[in-house]
Amino acid sequence: MKLSALTFGLAIAGLSHTVMAAKAVDEHTYSNLNDVISTHLHLDLDIDFEDKQLEGFVEHTLQWQNKQARALVLDTRDLEIDRVMYQSKDGQWHRADFSLAPRNGVKGAKLTITFKQQAKKARIYYNSLPQASGLQWLTPVQTASKTHPFMYSQSQAIHARSWIPVQDTPAMRTTYTARIQTPKDVRAVMSADNSEAFVKDGDYWFDMPQAIPPYLIAIGAGNLEYKEMSHQTAIFAEPQILDASVAEFNDTQAMIDKTNAMYGEYAWGRYDLLMLPPSFPFGGMENPRLSFITPTVVAGDKSLVNLIAHELAHSWSGNLVTNATWEDLWLNEGFTSYVENRIMEEVFGRDRAVMEQALDAAGLRAQLTKIPEPDTRLNLKLNGRDPDDAFSKVPYIKGQLFLIYLEEKFGREQFDIFVKGYFDAYAFKSLTTGEFVKYLDQHLLQKHPGIVSLEKAKEWIYQPGLPADAPTPTSDAFNQVDSHTQAWLSGSKQLNTLPTKSWTVHEWLHFLNNLPRDLSLENMAALDKAFNLTNSTNAELAFAWYMLAVGNGYEAIYSALDKHLTGIGRRKLIVPLYKALVEYDKRDWAYRVYQNARPGYHPLAQGTIDAIFK
Repeated sequence: MKLSALTFGLAIAGLSHTVMAAKAVDEHTYSNLNDVISTHLHLDLDIDFEDKQLEGFVEHTLQWQNKQARALVLDTRDLEIDRVMYQSKDGQWHRADFSLAPRNGVKGAKLTITFKQQAKKARIYYNSLPQASGLQWLTPVQTASKTHPFMYSQSQAIHARSWIPVQDTPAMRTTYTARIQTPKDVRAVMSADNSEAFVKDGDYWFDMPQAIPPYLIAIGAGNLEYKEMSHQTAIFAEPQILDASVAEFNDTQAMIDKTNAMYGEYAWGRYDLLMLPPSFPFGGMENPRLSFITPTVVAGDKSLVNLIAHELAHSWSGNLVTNATWEDLWLNEGFTSYVENRIMEEVFGRDRAVMEQALDAAGLRAQLTKIPEPDTRLNLKLNGRDPDDAFSKVPYIKGQLFLIYLEEKFGREQFDIFVKGYFDAYAFKSLTTGEFVKYLDQHLLQKHPGIVSLEKAKEWIYQPGLPADAPTPTSDAFNQVDSHTQAWLSGSKQLNTLPTKSWTVHEWLHFLNNLPRDLSLENMAALDKAFNLTNSTNAELAFAWYMLAVGNGYEAIYSALDKHLTGIGRRKLIVPLYKALVEYDKRDWAYRVYQNARPGYHPLAQGTIDAIFK
């Protein structure tokens, strides 16, 4: 996607803030967007590691939509509000009245600010609390360096409100600036221009000139060093993991260049990575200009770098073109998973891309049998639930398969034209699923009639499960693995004759994921002895092996599994294990491990796993 000069100029100037906000009905926000929109935020915050809080103020620049309105309604969760000031049209500052409603379990507490006249700006003085769901505070002992504390944010989906009083909905966009103060030996970074953070002095200034939804406002602070990978990319990380991360992810510039060629020029300036502590609950978070990344993908062989491709792809799908509500999450994640795989194909070849498709599709099909049928629709109905509670592979992989389906039907050339046009049409805007369906119908289905009907597209989007003719990606390499697996299981081949030395991580994952769930303990022990799987240093392989071992009652893993569960907090790699342990009569052991591990987990992981043991 090649942004027009006008579109890009508007984005840089921060003028495209309305972004169809009034059209979206977001049940997860209290904000009165039809009356007023925050077009710019300025944060002035101190990071207090001792009390585990952010303290200071946020200043909202207001654009009034309703001439009669005199109130600004913001989302908060577990924030202490000290006072509110507002600036009138004559430039004078006045104290504003405000009320903080009782806390709702999902949405938090509604903050209503009333003005005697429509304000130009509103400044809220506040502090976060240690239990803020969008922040994690780590002691020095919990970090890699062991010398400095660390804190970071995770604002998606509705956690920005736990550290900023804000209109916390993806239906609106805002630019922001920030002044962040830390202890002098701690570096702060944000999802913004980080050039002022190169000098470590405890006083940092940031500027995000493009308008973004609030869930993409992000902050991190710790013993961070900086190293460039290319003219456009760099790593922020604790010293202990910096060089390994640079070596692992030094193809990032090639990914950017390939994506530019497919979908147009990268619109955000720099693309840097922040390596987070192992407690980070996700693989990555696509915060613009600075993706947050788990260290569990630093495998030493670039086998897991599709995660970087995924977060980079969000620079087009998600950050540039955004779902207007969390029921439309597939518009972010389905497109991003599709673009991720296209990037991997361009940089690492078709064979690897297809293997990753096949692994993901198999994982989706397995999960579809375990989650409520209504949650297998692309256009979710959350019905008041926290968006985190409906998190699954569906928006990611079902969305990706839908787009692969369209690509196969219309041909890659025509489908690429459609995707580029879509990114351009909605650049720096938010849209609903309904709006996407109209765009799809007008710009692809009707433009090439007789190929895919609107009814078929709606089946993919609004009906549960997968259509009968959904793509089933297959890999020749995986077929070979299956052949060897069957030969071993039938006794016609020994483990030491399998060609495992040439297998990629993807082939290993396919092998482990497709072994019978009732292998004998003798076979489990033979596998472990031959390949040392219990002590694998690849987090994805270790996870696959532990899942197999728990189901088969293979006790030799438990010391290593304890270290795995206490050493990382990535939900994908720990939550299914806790569930399996409970299912296979290891609840007491799992609970003891969890009580030891829980203090080091992010609040999002804690909430998910707490529910398993209720």
